Amino acid sequence: MMADFILRALIAGLLVAAIAGPLGCFVVWRRMSYFGDTLAHSALFGVAIGLLLDVSLELTVVLACLVLAVLLVLMENRRELSSDTILGILAHSSLALGLVIISFTDNQVNLMAYLFGDLLTVSSNNLIWIGAVVILVLGILIANWNKLLTITLHEELAKVEGLNVTRVRLLLMLLIALIVAASMKVVGILLITSMLIIPPACARRFSRTPESMATLASIIGCISVCGGISASWFWDTPPGPSIVVTASLLFLVTRFGGLRKTA
Repeated sequence: MMADFILRALIAGLLVAAIAGPLGCFVVWRRMSYFGDTLAHSALFGVAIGLLLDVSLELTVVLACLVLAVLLVLMENRRELSSDTILGILAHSSLALGLVIISFTDNQVNLMAYLFGDLLTVSSNNLIWIGAVVILVLGILIANWNKLLTITLHEELAKVEGLNVTRVRLLLMLLIALIVAASMKVVGILLITSMLIIPPACARRFSRTPESMATLASIIGCISVCGGISASWFWDTPPGPSIVVTASLLFLVTRFGGLRKTA
């Protein structure tokens, strides 16, 4: 019989991979990978605030990511600096501030667990939290799929059609922020962006429609989770990085292993 902690780890990983796939497609299509990194850095700031105030880390990480997403939209609308510059400033500032705040706490913090995940310690409460976030994000994503796709394919046309582009972009950023917060236990702050990028990058080559790419990205993400957890079990490797390595190997195989896009 599968050990309880392995079963919880597997379920948590599969839940995150299932939603990271379709959401990551928008990250790839809109070239937002640096935004994902920035959110990941801000998550550490949220961890630091949670430790300092002795409150729920999940809550403070979500709030930190959401605040950063809103701040980014507001700063981009001013158009005084490029998006890359703004993201760079926010990423490094939030990371540095988080590390400084952690130095003032009395808690003995295992930063490695937050940075690279600690999947095998996922508790039942963690699982409920991850499941709730995934269901929420999935529901919002399905309800707003056409709007998100429209602003991704042709933002100017979306404006002509009367869509509030800023609001839809903010919605996408908030959904990514929620997944970054929920994924902290699974692959860690520094690796979550890879789960948003690598499976969709694998799926892109074999997909004809946005919907098929989203579905295939979810499947590839789930395969990566199963492979990573198996590697961790048999070879005692860290589960979070093992999942990302598995996804990277799948990308290399699909890219250079002789596989071709179906006709």
